[in-house]
Amino acid sequence: MSRYPSLFAPLELGFTTLKNRVLMGSMHTGLEELPDGAQRLAAFYAERARHGVALIVTGGIAPAPSGVTMAGGAVLNDASHLAHHRHITDAVHQEGGKIALQILHTGRYSYQPALVAPSALQAPINRFTPHELSHDEILTLIDDFAHCASWRAKRAMTASR
Repeated sequence: MSRYPSLFAPLELGFTTLKNRVLMGSMHTGLEELPDGAQRLAAFYAERARHGVALIVTGGIAPAPSGVTMAGGAVLNDASHLAHHRHITDAVHQEGGKIALQILHTGRYSYQPALVAPSALQAPINRFTPHELSHDEILTLIDDFAHCASWRAKRAMTASR
């Protein structure tokens, strides 16, 4: 008898059912910034789904260009970004897995000079000092999060299939 009898049992989440309880947590792979990153990420995530991971959580995807981890990082804030994310999602779905997009704005921890944050306080691990957001810029960033979630819901990357 298995010490973990529920590990490979399906899990009903209400909006979807996972084939088991094996999850790949979010991690930044470094592929997100590469020119061929979508192709390589699709293969990376699909390989995990092929070997039994039921749910994959992506590395952080920025809701606005100001929130990327580093220059060229993955963003989802308009229709032009959908194909990139759909390619990855389709590869995971073809292998029987589900994938969820982690929305992440890196704030003062962004490794690019155009970073923004609630204050101009430099992160201890960063050489760049962020631009302090104004009240209106904060409201815009809140809208960016909502729009990113909306684009994700348009099947760019969702665990509900």
